[in-house]
Amino acid sequence: MDATAAVTPFSTLIRTASHEQHTEAETSTFMSDLLGGRLGVDAYTRYTEQLWFVYRALEEGAQALRNDPVAGPFIRAELMRTAELERDLAHLRGADWCEGLEPLPATAAYAARVAQCARTWPAGYVAHHYTRYLGDLSGGQIIRDKAEKTWGFARKGDGVRFYVFEEIPNPAAFKRGYRELLDALDADDLEKQRVVDECKRAFALNTAVFRELGEVFPISA
Repeated sequence: MDATAAVTPFSTLIRTASHEQHTEAETSTFMSDLLGGRLGVDAYTRYTEQLWFVYRALEEGAQALRNDPVAGPFIRAELMRTAELERDLAHLRGADWCEGLEPLPATAAYAARVAQCARTWPAGYVAHHYTRYLGDLSGGQIIRDKAEKTWGFARKGDGVRFYVFEEIPNPAAFKRGYRELLDALDADDLEKQRVVDECKRAFALNTAVFRELGEVFPISA
């Protein structure tokens, strides 16, 4: 890292370094079509299924990292999403929602990488934690609003509970606190650069899921 990086807060560094990948993920054809109301609720359901595989890996990994000096401070019960995803899937797919549930190949690769970082590299796990949960607290709210309007879900109700953080009444303050944790990350410059690279990788893995979802749900000309 150069001299500028030394005085730049790590939370700023990680955000700016991954900006290009973040934009690519947000502007994927699948997400554009989904948010534009050009896809049916079946596409939204399939997307929610993929999220379940990723968050299961994130949150199973979290259990073993609660006391880790690097990743531990980021593990917060109010962020956990698996139970909400399962409630949404029960609404979308019925009581036997887990029958026949399969990850897309890109989703399986994404979940496997998250699980590997959780097992072997706590700082890398933080990169995945950051890209998912801070995104959910920000852009995720746009998806919730669109889903409610497009498919008639009750406001903050079943179908969109994944996006509702009941225990975080002030998301802006929570995100500020999260960024302070990033700034205080117990890692040297070389390790921080590796975390930035893993953050970019996380966005690329997410974009690959969108690409495969776009192949499953193409817009007919």
